[in-house]
Amino acid sequence: MQAKPSFGAHETFAFRHGWLKKGVDAAAADPLLFTHDEALVTLGVGKNMVRSIRFWCLATGVAAEGEAVGRQRPLERTSLGRQLLDDGGWDPYLEDPGSLWLIHWQLAANTNRALVWHIIFCDYYETEFSKARLAHFVAQQLGKRGLLTTPAMVEREVDTCLRTYAGTLVRAKGPTVLEETLDCPLVELDLLRLNAAEGLYRFNVGPKVTLSAAVFGFALLRYLAGLDLTQRTVAVDDCLYAPGSPGQVFKLDENSVVEYLEVLETLTDGALRLQETAGLRQLYIHLEAARFDARAYQLLDHYYGRDPD
Repeated sequence: MQAKPSFGAHETFAFRHGWLKKGVDAAAADPLLFTHDEALVTLGVGKNMVRSIRFWCLATGVAAEGEAVGRQRPLERTSLGRQLLDDGGWDPYLEDPGSLWLIHWQLAANTNRALVWHIIFCDYYETEFSKARLAHFVAQQLGKRGLLTTPAMVEREVDTCLRTYAGTLVRAKGPTVLEETLDCPLVELDLLRLNAAEGLYRFNVGPKVTLSAAVFGFALLRYLAGLDLTQRTVAVDDCLYAPGSPGQVFKLDENSVVEYLEVLETLTDGALRLQETAGLRQLYIHLEAARFDARAYQLLDHYYGRDPD
């Protein structure tokens, strides 16, 4: 049974450079560290930030809660957390742009810890919007899921999500000068742009130069694994427009998705194959569903230059 979605554990902080690495390292050294006051010294941050780091490690799937020890829940690294962020891992300090896209996918796909992120990137189809309009949509979606909320809670969740991708505008010294502070690494993805003068946000829909076919393929296979596939084909439009699809989460256009699918045929040795029949473009899947996750991680191994052979 899936746990009830939680809200507010980010303490209104967007995660910062080094937080995920710091969190998984701390969990590796002491899974119960986040339940002790020593965490403030070990992590070098205040109490609210300790809770926030824990949240972001869980929300991005680099850590998970283990079985309770009394009333305490240990924090344990996931397979992804170990392979990506361990010393000697794929990219411990998230220096590769592909790693940021991977973290973004993990976050948007998390319907428990980061449900508002999921709703905004998977279910919301407006390209340009105000914060108030987006908050209204999010509140409606949470209501449809039977989740009790307050306007203030929804506003905090939406505001934190927007700052994760669009940064924080702060007033600098001097008359009415604004500068952007890029606290969260995901701002570098340029997925969301803020027109401060008009108070409007806009999704940057189109090609993503720093999004590799391997990371797109990882997301696609994880997306397919969550579908109840009754046949071996999926329409390209489903990979582009369906809620939770890579096209939606990465805000891609049709040509970009098709290009990724063409490259994936080679990367997966034909396990995923793009074909067009009677004007209908479909993805043919020559892979057992039980192998989706393993093949997804093989794509990442290849991308980060860690092929087993």
